[in-house]
Amino acid sequence: MSVSYTSILWNKQKKTYDIGIIIGVLSFTLIFFIGHTVLHPDATFETIFIRNFGLLAFVMLHIILIIGPLARLNTKYLIILYNRRHFGVSMFIMAAIHGIFSILNFHSLSNTNPIKSVFLSNLKYDSIIQFPFQTLGFLALIILALMATTSHDFWLKNLGPKIWKGLHMMVYLAYALIIAHVVLGALQNETSPILYGVVFMGFLLVAGLHIYTGMKEIRADKPLGNDIDFVFACKVADIKENRAKMVMVSGERVAIFKYEGKLSAVNNFCRHQGGPLGEGKIVDGCITCPWHGYQYRPEDGQSPPPFTEKVETYQLKLENEEVWINPQPFPEGTHVEPVKINQ
Repeated sequence: MSVSYTSILWNKQKKTYDIGIIIGVLSFTLIFFIGHTVLHPDATFETIFIRNFGLLAFVMLHIILIIGPLARLNTKYLIILYNRRHFGVSMFIMAAIHGIFSILNFHSLSNTNPIKSVFLSNLKYDSIIQFPFQTLGFLALIILALMATTSHDFWLKNLGPKIWKGLHMMVYLAYALIIAHVVLGALQNETSPILYGVVFMGFLLVAGLHIYTGMKEIRADKPLGNDIDFVFACKVADIKENRAKMVMVSGERVAIFKYEGKLSAVNNFCRHQGGPLGEGKIVDGCITCPWHGYQYRPEDGQSPPPFTEKVETYQLKLENEEVWINPQPFPEGTHVEPVKINQ
């Protein structure tokens, strides 16, 4: 968390993350140039250059899309989730290099404006073989540019979490456009079914992980109750120290935390980017979101000053080592006395 807006907080983790991205990009480019030169010695530098950055952006987009599901399935992947926006901006830069050089290479030699040429040079939208696939890539690049330029928390704060999140969910539309761009474009001239298989397997990996993670969460979201009576949530032993047990209460996910011999319950939805608070832990007495480190006091759901974020709180009671919860939430930031654990 930060009190004021800064371009980038260059802590050790971010430096390591970004250095890893740079090394990955350089290594991929070196291997691609060498491999492509060996396999296609007649290819021009421009062709290799364009293909390299197009494939690199395509691979990076797949990695970005599977980071979320992987982190929800296994917390060891959280380390690559924390600064995923850096990865996203880097991926956009690779895609922009591919797109800009493609336009300059294929659309800058006529009297027509290169951007207009992308949309007007081929109007055979009723043909699969000759479909103007470049328009799909251009539209995807616009979406990626919009996401990259609004990735900073300044835009999140001023647009609001819901609008900002909705805007960045357009990555899936961009992904669909890019898949179509690749299948109708680069793969049209390929005779080997292997490349088609690789693209299809990549799509299955992204879709499969999202579906599996979603189904797993649905199974875990068994509703406990919708009335004003206390309902059984879990046993004290089910909750790890300084961690939480997530339960579904009245259609809302609630995180029940155990810390310092006490229990407290808050809404699972982080007010920053909707991160899952229940997958975080207690750090320095505060619930710490696993996504970006936003913190809330467990007893009242308020972020420590000078921050102002708040989440709903819930009343708990303990009966014979069983944790019971009132399904009706208190307003955001309401203090609820923690339940002391019998020790």
